[in-house]
Amino acid sequence: MNDFVFHNPVKLLFGKDQLAKLAEELPVYGKKVLVVYGGGSIKKNGLYDELMTILNEIDMEVYELPGVEPNPRVSTARKGAEICKKNHIDVILAVGGGSVIDCTKLIACAAKYEGDAWDFVIKKATPTDALPFGTVLTLAATGSEMNSGSVITNEETEEKYGWGSPFSFPKFSILDPTYTLSVPKDHTVYGIVDMMSHMIEQYFNEASNTPIQDEMCEGVLRALIEEAPKLVSDLKNYELRKTILLGGTLGLNGFLRLGYIGDWATHEIEHAVSAVYDIPHAGGLAILFPHWMRYNMHVNPNRFAKFAKNVFGVTDEGRTVEEVAFLGIEQLSSFWTSIGAPESLADYAIDESKITLMAEKATRNGTIGRFNPLNQKDVEAILMAAL
Repeated sequence: MNDFVFHNPVKLLFGKDQLAKLAEELPVYGKKVLVVYGGGSIKKNGLYDELMTILNEIDMEVYELPGVEPNPRVSTARKGAEICKKNHIDVILAVGGGSVIDCTKLIACAAKYEGDAWDFVIKKATPTDALPFGTVLTLAATGSEMNSGSVITNEETEEKYGWGSPFSFPKFSILDPTYTLSVPKDHTVYGIVDMMSHMIEQYFNEASNTPIQDEMCEGVLRALIEEAPKLVSDLKNYELRKTILLGGTLGLNGFLRLGYIGDWATHEIEHAVSAVYDIPHAGGLAILFPHWMRYNMHVNPNRFAKFAKNVFGVTDEGRTVEEVAFLGIEQLSSFWTSIGAPESLADYAIDESKITLMAEKATRNGTIGRFNPLNQKDVEAILMAAL
C-alpha cells in the first residue's frame, strides 16, 4: 500500500428515530436553513412533515429548494446558491439520496463564492469556504453522506464530472433505514449496483501489499451479494434495509481505500454516457463494469482470479487463472441482471452513433484509470462491446 493521510469529519447518526437529533445538530449553525430535496418522495412517505415539525419546534427559519434531478444539474445548484446569498442562509439540510447531497455540496461551496458554481466542477476555481450542511439520507447508494465527493451535470454542454473539496464534507448525516422502506425496486437495485461498483473500483487499484483492504472489500461485497436478493424480494424488510444502508456508506467513506485511490475509469466512462443520454448512473455502471473488467483482465489476471474466488466462491480446480478470472466477471454480470439491472446500452436505446463523442468526453484530460490507463480508443472499444 502507499503512504496515506486519512481524515473523515462526518458525524454519523445511524438507526431508528435519529431524525429527532436534528433539534440538537442544526441550531449549532444558526437559525436560517435551506432544505434541499428531490422530486417529492419525502412528501409521500411522511418524512417532509416530520422534518418540518422538528424545524418549527426549534424555531428555524425555513427556505426550500425542491426538484433536484437524479443527475443533479449545475443550474439547480446555482439556484440554491442564489437563495443562500439572498437570504443569508446559515445552514443547509440535504434530504434525499446521493443526487440531493451532491447538489447540496456544490450549493454550500458556491454560496461562499462570487463566481459561477461550475468553476469548482471543472477545477477553474478551488473552494476556500462553504456553508455548513447536514444530510438526511433516504436512499442507500452513493456514500455521499459520508464523503466530500460530488458529481454534477451541465445540461447545456452535456458534461458530467466529479469534484470534491475538504469544504464539501457534511457536518453530520442522519441514516434511519425507516426512510428507505418506500424506495421502489428499480432504485433499490440501482443503489446496490452503485455501492458495489464503488468497492470494485477501489479493489482494482494502483497499489500492492493490500491484504487488509482486500479482505474488507471482499467481505462487504460478499455480504451485499448475500443480502441484496433478499431485499429485492422483500422491500419492506427493515433489517435488510439497515444492512444495505450501511453498505452504501462503507462503500465510499474512505475506509476501503486506505493506501490507494482505485481505478475509477468505469465511472468516468459512465459519466460521459449519462451526460449525453441522461440515463440512471448505476444502470450505466451495471452495463459497463463487466466490459471494463473483460477488457483489462489481461493486465493482472491473478487479481481478477482473486476477486472471483474470494467474492463469488469460484474454485480454481481444473481451471486456468484466466478461466477463473473470466468466470468471476460473468458471475458479477449475472448477479446484477438477476436482481434487475440492465446488461447492455441497447436497454437504454443507445447505439453506436455517439460512441466517439462519449469516448472523447471521458478522456477529455488524457488517459483515465489507474489500474490500466485507458485512451480514447480503449474507451470506444469498451463502449462498443457494451452495445
